[in-house]
Amino acid sequence: MCLCFRHQIALYACKSVMQIDYLTAGIMAGTSRHDREMAVNAKKQLAVCTDPVDRLRMQCLARGSSGIKGLGRTFRIMDDDNNRTLDVKEFMKGLNDYGVLIDKDEAMTMFQSFDRDNSGLIDFDEFLLTLRPPMSNARKEVIMQAFRKLDKTGDGVITIEDLSGVYNAKYHPKYQNGEWTEEQVFRKFLDSFDSPYDKDGKVTMEEFLNYYCGVSASIDSDVYFILMMKNAWKL
Repeated sequence: MCLCFRHQIALYACKSVMQIDYLTAGIMAGTSRHDREMAVNAKKQLAVCTDPVDRLRMQCLARGSSGIKGLGRTFRIMDDDNNRTLDVKEFMKGLNDYGVLIDKDEAMTMFQSFDRDNSGLIDFDEFLLTLRPPMSNARKEVIMQAFRKLDKTGDGVITIEDLSGVYNAKYHPKYQNGEWTEEQVFRKFLDSFDSPYDKDGKVTMEEFLNYYCGVSASIDSDVYFILMMKNAWKL
């Protein structure tokens, strides 16, 4: 076999591994190009929009695909009694901790718009649901298909144990060169969906959906988004 032909085979094999790793990791975590485009568009819209909720949404999207997920995690950490509600102090502190640029009057207006019964509390889930960019039912369904495929135990949380046999770590370059173990590859994968400030190695359905809402906001076409998800997760 000539050296040229051997080189072509080696190059093809290398590209195949890279393609597999890209599909199982790169697309699943969103692409940096989409994130950059989304951040630029969000900043442009932020400069002209006046609605407080829209402005908060744009500030989150300006941080990339994980922006809304990160804010959700910040609020969830503050919900000590796990009652899924926030009072005005928790709401203000959460925005401040996440680095949201918003004045107090604007934040109060936003809080009051969600506090429909004037109880002094807002429903955490309803707030995040409103904050998420609009998504078609077809996109939501393919996201949930991907989550159900990963959540092998069906307990509503993706863990390292769930990933075994679903996500092939052996194609990851750092596993191949001996730098990472299989568990480290799995953990790094889960970190893609986790908050950068509170990585617990677990991904809830809410976090998964919040993450892909961010990815979805960067892709105009339903057909392209669904194809991307199906290719990435082999659905």
